Amino acid sequence: MDPAFDAADDEHIRREKSKARELRQSAWWKNQLGRGQCYYCRARVHPRELTMDHIVPVVRGGRSTRGNVVTCCKACNSQKKYLLPSEWAAYLERLSRASGSAPAPAPAPRHGGSGEA
Repeated sequence: MDPAFDAADDEHIRREKSKARELRQSAWWKNQLGRGQCYYCRARVHPRELTMDHIVPVVRGGRSTRGNVVTCCKACNSQKKYLLPSEWAAYLERLSRASGSAPAPAPAPRHGGSGEA
């Protein structure tokens, strides 16, 4: 992890990981998986290949709520890691400039910027 930011405390991380496990069992999450699409790259992906990503990562103080978790392909999740949305967008912009291609479309904004549902 980048030492340039303060990580959330261990208790917060433990609590939110537990909430994420519960959320994965919910009908709401199963419905999200059933859509079969990565929130970030918009790729069509088999539901078994999708992961749960926290838009604001738990280690950065994010919460495991409907407003802060999205379905994400494994490639995007492993690249995004603990980045905030603005940092992820900047990363994609740098990639597109380096490759000379257009940047990937930005995902639609989510309601409840704090991640609360």
